Amino acid sequence: MIADNLRVHHSRPVTEWVQAHEDQIALFFLPAYSPEKNPDEYLNCDLKQGMSQTPAPKDKPTLTENLRSYMSMLAQTPQRIKKYFKHPEIQYAAD
Repeated sequence: MIADNLRVHHSRPVTEWVQAHEDQIALFFLPAYSPEKNPDEYLNCDLKQGMSQTPAPKDKPTLTENLRSYMSMLAQTPQRIKKYFKHPEIQYAAD
C-alpha cells in the first residue's frame, strides 16, 4: 500500500496492525508533500473536473448522487484509471 505521510498513517495502531500483517501487506510512504507522486491526487483531479461539467448541486443528497454516479462511471472504466499510472511521476506505483 502506498500512503502519504499523514500522521495517522504512522500512528501506533496502524504500525502495530501492519507489523502483525506484514506477510499480507507492505506499506510504502511517499516523500513529504509530494502530491504529484500520489495516485489519489490524480483521481481527485479527475473527479473535480468531471463534477464541474454538471450543474452545481443545490443540496447534499444531489451532491452525493452526483459523486456516486461519477465514481460508478470510473469503476466501470478501468482503462481510465490505468491512464493515471502512465504519468511519469506515478509510474513507480504500476511496477
